[in-house]
Amino acid sequence: MIKISFEDINNINLLPSLNIFKSNNKGDYDLLFDLAVNEVLPNSQCAYIHIGTFDTGNGDTIVNRYDNGSYKFYIKDINNNICCELLTNNTFNKCSCKLYGNVNMKRFGLNNALMMMFAFSGSLKGALLIHASAVRRNEYGYAFIAKSGTGKSTHTGLWIKHISGCDLLNDDNPIIRIINDIPYLYGSPWSGKTPCYRKIKTKLGALTRIERANKNSIEKLKPTEALASILPCCSTMKWDSKIYNAICNNVISVIEKVNVYTLHCLPDKNAAILCHNQISK
Repeated sequence: MIKISFEDINNINLLPSLNIFKSNNKGDYDLLFDLAVNEVLPNSQCAYIHIGTFDTGNGDTIVNRYDNGSYKFYIKDINNNICCELLTNNTFNKCSCKLYGNVNMKRFGLNNALMMMFAFSGSLKGALLIHASAVRRNEYGYAFIAKSGTGKSTHTGLWIKHISGCDLLNDDNPIIRIINDIPYLYGSPWSGKTPCYRKIKTKLGALTRIERANKNSIEKLKPTEALASILPCCSTMKWDSKIYNAICNNVISVIEKVNVYTLHCLPDKNAAILCHNQISK
């Protein structure tokens, strides 16, 4: 469960992708993080160091770390405009942000702030937000990872078109979590350019890395190869040992329970059938 509060009530409609995930539960629940969207951020009295400026593919994010372990992020869009200032504590379960610009800029900034908060606070609770496209079939979910532009969405589209009983679970950032020793795949409010926001929980069947090739073939990866394939698809902070170690441990827990493959493929029907026949065994 996450909690979002708005000082300016007009901003409450900035997150239409979260509508399906809303809950009116006022009872006991495990709160992952609490985000306050404010007009003014509190001033920190601590000194800070500049960690770096990171290109997310949709704009830069500037990261500063305070001496007490808290963080300040400046989230920019593709036009280098600051859309959001995000201030967090050192465990990412309490944060506040200030939004800038027009509605689209505010929506972009808030959406990215929430993704970061979920990725980092969730890592301490055993959850992975992974950059992948995912389908569901026969009560199992299958996630496909790859470098941007390689063809994750194309491959999931081929599954849906050519393999009966498939539907799209999420097209950019599904969630993986192990519960009672069983890995599950979840839909999320973050699905890239494809508006696929589904409140779905299904067992995780396999993870597959997509690589372009001149012919179709598939191989099961060794654990070290699987770790090297999956870790870059998770939002991490190598300079923060607590968060980084949690994410590494979560990835290791997943690959201990789920097979990981590399599919060398063309963007065609045969690639989808080959992959399905191998990974759904």
